[in-house]
Amino acid sequence: MTSLGSLLRVNANHDLDQNPHGEPEVPDIAGMFVGNAGEPVHLAKVSSPDGFAANTVGPGDQVSIWVRQALTSDDPAFHRIAANLRDLISHWAQENGTAVNIESANVLLLVMKGDQSAELWMDTAAMMFQAVMKRAIGPGHVIFENDIADVTGVIFPAVTFNPDDRVVCIMREGWRFGMSFDFNLDKKLDMVAFSRTLATLHRAMRYREAYDATRNAPQFDRLVDAGWFPFVEILGREFTNISDCAEQGTALAHAEQKLIAAFDQSRLDRIYERWLAKPHFANRAIILKSGLDAFVRKDPVACIKTLLTEIEGILNDAYRSIHGGQGARTKHLLRFAIENVTSRLGGSDTLMFPEAFARYLDRYTFADFDPAANTGSASSRHAVGHGAAAPATYTDIRALHAILALDQLMFYT
Repeated sequence: MTSLGSLLRVNANHDLDQNPHGEPEVPDIAGMFVGNAGEPVHLAKVSSPDGFAANTVGPGDQVSIWVRQALTSDDPAFHRIAANLRDLISHWAQENGTAVNIESANVLLLVMKGDQSAELWMDTAAMMFQAVMKRAIGPGHVIFENDIADVTGVIFPAVTFNPDDRVVCIMREGWRFGMSFDFNLDKKLDMVAFSRTLATLHRAMRYREAYDATRNAPQFDRLVDAGWFPFVEILGREFTNISDCAEQGTALAHAEQKLIAAFDQSRLDRIYERWLAKPHFANRAIILKSGLDAFVRKDPVACIKTLLTEIEGILNDAYRSIHGGQGARTKHLLRFAIENVTSRLGGSDTLMFPEAFARYLDRYTFADFDPAANTGSASSRHAVGHGAAAPATYTDIRALHAILALDQLMFYT
């Protein structure tokens, strides 16, 4: 991740209802010491540009100008813009009697002020990641990456921004870089939107394999056919191992058995604990615990039949809590869950992968079956609910799929 020296803390929204629109907000830090790791390079006089050319033109031709953009180092335009920005900043520094090398920075923040001065922060501005957590977090608790379900904002809480400022940020993530800039021609700098854009860049770089898996149709089809998805609970190394097997066409059995072994009693207890934080899950606590216990004792039939058939009831309870009245049909309930998480997180381009999950649910968890051809599988809620799933399809791995799909829907509702 971004260098630890730049990381102030994670502002955690375990329950998305605390932040219903997924909008990054500067947290209440009264009584806390919030300081940057150092001072910026102050540039007293700069000739602030109005944007970057998006295409090559000759004299007298019209040019498209990027005044607000976000891109990663996978885009060739990134390198052209970064090189020109490096030369421009070096020129400014020389004119101000100093020298800088922005290529050495992991996080670069350039704030161009309305009075033609600028602040150049290179690994010295405190950063805050706003995140949706998989578990409840208290003050001072240690946070690991596998505690994070989604990153929704990147904030510089100890840097002062004014409405007429212009900003550029370049940050490194592993072997990739992301860049976002806003030349703010309307003099109304929107740092909430900028924070959300930086979070999008961070996700795209940090979790590139998961994004690739959902966007590459053949690879995604292979994953779904095998029952896999970048579920919140396994996002990271565990999903990458599964995805690599699907991409390379190698057998999944070894990776699957290793993953099943990782879901021991303590891990399932943590999943159960976060389920209880949602009323529409807590209302079925006894039933859900029975399903999880069946998985532990290697009884996939009881696990699958218990958990898969509860999904619609849970979704209906969540639906009624918002809309009141009667429930809705299955397809409408699933769309409600997808739209709900998209609204809460401010878009579909998040680590929840709502549109991809909708495809997964349609093709796997709620897949249709042909009763005449006896094609039902224990992966399908419809086949299980109608007693049409072949006995041999009730396996430990499909039981894990049911747990992970239900857990995913917990974050959606």
